[in-house]
Amino acid sequence: MSGAREQGKWHAAGPAVGTLLALGLAVVALSPLAAERPPASLEPIEQQIVDVVDAHNGQALELLERVVEINSGTLNLDGVRQVGRIFAAELESLGFATRWLDGSAFERAGHLLAERAGDGPRVLLIGHLDTVFERDSPFQRYEREAGSNEARGPGVTDMKGGNVVLLYALKALEAVGVLQQLDVTVVLTGDEEKPGRPLALAREVLTSREADVALGFEDGDSDPATAVIARRGATGWQLRVTGVRAHSSQLFAEGVGAGAIYEVARILSNFYEELSGESNLTFNPGFMLGGTTIDFDPEQARGEAFGKDNVVASSASVAGDLRALSAAQYEQARATMQRIVSDNLPATAAELTFAEGYPPLAPTAGNRQLLELYSAVSRELGLGPVAAVDPRRAGAADVSFVAERVPRVLDGLGLMGGGGHTTDETADLRTLPTQTQRAALLLYRLRRLGAEAGDEAVGVVSD
Repeated sequence: MSGAREQGKWHAAGPAVGTLLALGLAVVALSPLAAERPPASLEPIEQQIVDVVDAHNGQALELLERVVEINSGTLNLDGVRQVGRIFAAELESLGFATRWLDGSAFERAGHLLAERAGDGPRVLLIGHLDTVFERDSPFQRYEREAGSNEARGPGVTDMKGGNVVLLYALKALEAVGVLQQLDVTVVLTGDEEKPGRPLALAREVLTSREADVALGFEDGDSDPATAVIARRGATGWQLRVTGVRAHSSQLFAEGVGAGAIYEVARILSNFYEELSGESNLTFNPGFMLGGTTIDFDPEQARGEAFGKDNVVASSASVAGDLRALSAAQYEQARATMQRIVSDNLPATAAELTFAEGYPPLAPTAGNRQLLELYSAVSRELGLGPVAAVDPRRAGAADVSFVAERVPRVLDGLGLMGGGGHTTDETADLRTLPTQTQRAALLLYRLRRLGAEAGDEAVGVVSD
């Protein structure tokens, strides 16, 4: 342990906590609802957890600034690894065994895996180290005016702030001596914003995990009154259509038929007519080319087309995405789309292919039970109830890769703010201690699950 870390060593109770609380009064004021907390709503040990988080909020803010200042755009492999080393050292100080999982096989930096065995249920905590802002982005620095409750910076909410919430929730549990009551695995991926390929290999670190509970520390829709129990999956699709090149005067004639562009129009129109009314399903055609000849690059989302108004188009192509809330909805939508594609206009042919994508996180009973427990924690902290966010307001995320193997999943527990994926990405720093406290108390109350594993309700056993 370094000298600096030894000076900031955490203590569970007694004069040390009192001293730290006195030093931390300024940062406690960042909590937007701290004054509204019911004074007698928590167990004594839970109040200690809350106090420890408040006392160390200054350290959490310093760590947030430190990691945001390091560019870790997905393709900046060295930057991703550098941020990973910082979080690895912090987790090692809590007794975690850490490993860096090399990502060269899927052309990315890799992932941080940290494990600490304990006596209680298996809890999987998920975050990511990378951002959408690469080394050539003009958005590179952490910015905060003196006395302001807001900070701007690349990845400040998505999701370096979430990683800090995750870490300091664990620190609080260790400080009061209860972290050992959980068996904790932390996975911080290095390519969430631009996943490596093959995707199955890039996400093996998650799909191979077994756990009783999984918690994700993305910012959800950046509303502290919501959390994520369901996310739509997302996958890409490409439609390729061919027709017969001929003089336009022969359009619709036998042997010439309708041409490629009419066939594309038919297919997209039928997609809309048959599927647009289905809840939580979208199928966006984001890019299209058609003409006598086309040069279409779906990976770069660009291309060129040539055609004349007096020539029947012989080629057309469309790239889009498909988003659904469940595996069954995915399969039904794909089947419908393929049926439409196969019913071709005269003298045309069409092929529809789907790319690897993010699976959905369906709103299961276990997820709802976990949200109820989180909402109860929030209410008892005086922060109000927490409801499930509309799945259409929550994009795809890494937590979905564990949905089929983990019976209880909750996401959106990270630092709140706004402007994600833009140069206006801003964190509401008042939510750093409150989000950390909510996560820490949720973890504490997960120390005992229901009598049986599986889909039974989450129970709470008081000391």
